[in-house]
Amino acid sequence: MSYRHLSIIERSKLEVLHQLGLSARAIARELNRHHSTISRELKKNQNPNGYQAAASEHRYHHLRQAQKRRGKWTEIIRKEIEQRLHETWSPEQISMRYCLKNQPMVSFKTIYRWLYEGRLIRTTVQQLRHKGKRQKPQERRGRFLVGTSIKQRPNEIRSRETFGHWELDTVVSSRGKSKACVATCIERKTRLYTAIKMPDRTSLSMEIAVGVAAAQYPIGTFQTATVDRGKEFACYHELEELHGMKVYFADPYSSWQRGSNENGNGLLREFFPKGKDFAEVTEEELAHALHLINSRPRKCLGWKTAHESFEEEVSHLD
Repeated sequence: MSYRHLSIIERSKLEVLHQLGLSARAIARELNRHHSTISRELKKNQNPNGYQAAASEHRYHHLRQAQKRRGKWTEIIRKEIEQRLHETWSPEQISMRYCLKNQPMVSFKTIYRWLYEGRLIRTTVQQLRHKGKRQKPQERRGRFLVGTSIKQRPNEIRSRETFGHWELDTVVSSRGKSKACVATCIERKTRLYTAIKMPDRTSLSMEIAVGVAAAQYPIGTFQTATVDRGKEFACYHELEELHGMKVYFADPYSSWQRGSNENGNGLLREFFPKGKDFAEVTEEELAHALHLINSRPRKCLGWKTAHESFEEEVSHLD
């Protein structure tokens, strides 16, 4: 049988029986309790006036209240979580990043619970990572079948052991909008993600965009690029000659071979959903979105940000 605390009625009977001079064992038999329970009760609550039921009951409730588990909710924690959610961090990224820095923070499950309980800003729920498969539109652009296949790409690139290997793609405006789009690049090892606006999806625009991206970083940062077979990458020969990079082409309908870039494009779509005309997106808006994406702690990077990992690798370049 589980343990029961003494009630006020039992304490009142104990007070009367104790005043009558009964022993702890005798009182225990009268109350149908173990004698050690009575002995502890008398020992803890004795005072100069003897045992008093009312004072004992008051002390009991006071101790119970003090022993209640304190909640983890504080205004400081709330402000920290909402600030990071505003910066598009996921609950797991928030929890693990603070843990890595030995700073106080609740678990990501607690953050999710607070979100759905309405204790945090409700609009931030829209910024949580998406789960499940989403149907992709059918590919309609032209393709070409020349260039070096991804099957010839060295294993150290596939396993992300070395730095300087990128995945390239484009993110477009919706049909019926302008031809404006962005060229997106992500470094495979550090997951640094960048995007360059283009007026259209031509090979010339892609060649210029890659040149702009490569010019932002030290020589040797761009060693290889993995791309799909869209016609905007017909400029691959020029990219190889101008930037000294080797271009590899993924197999048709194999987006998983460029998984980092696909994931990065999904993150960019959180800021510029389908239907958004990239001709209307300012350079400042695009730069702000890229800053938030690259400032998120990443589980695959040991909860470092892509920017931190990239800077660390760049510092090792000759």
